Amino acid sequence: MADIPSHHLIYGTCIDYITGGEIIDTDDERFRQKIARFLVEKKGWPKSDIETRQTIDTLFADNFVQSTIDFVVRHRGKRFMIIRYGPGSLVTRERSAIAAARVLEPAYRIPLAVVTNGKDAVVLDTSNGKVLGEGLDAIPSPAEAEGLAKRLGFKPFPSEKRERELRILNAYDKEVCCAGSPCPIPGAPEG
Repeated sequence: MADIPSHHLIYGTCIDYITGGEIIDTDDERFRQKIARFLVEKKGWPKSDIETRQTIDTLFADNFVQSTIDFVVRHRGKRFMIIRYGPGSLVTRERSAIAAARVLEPAYRIPLAVVTNGKDAVVLDTSNGKVLGEGLDAIPSPAEAEGLAKRLGFKPFPSEKRERELRILNAYDKEVCCAGSPCPIPGAPEG
């Protein structure tokens, strides 16, 4: 195991299924890799349509937070869906996923946000926050994305509401570990 002070078990490194790059191997990363395989092998998304580890940086009230979007899936060249992984309860992660989908792409609101713990999932309409489906099988395939993209559209998100969504990300995604302070992430400026 790597000698990095953290409450996460680190097993060494592994190869990322989507990018082929070397990444840190943790229990959470193993779930992310299963999700990546599911998207490609079961749902039929080409690897070339999936971006990994996109981030949104926020700073409010001296709290710097880097929010990670595990997967961004493109349909016909446009960012169509984000997927955020987190262990445990899904309902507590819904609002921050919607916020991320509303601000990640400057030109428009990404239509779908998915939250998953690797065993279950919730698919959300980012225009109104309503649940469109539950379970991993509810994550749309490229064929299903066709109809959803037409119905939900790629509408601009009002610029006057952008800061509110960034504040939501900052509040929901601040990571505090069991020691009561931010977790030391290798290479992070605040770690």
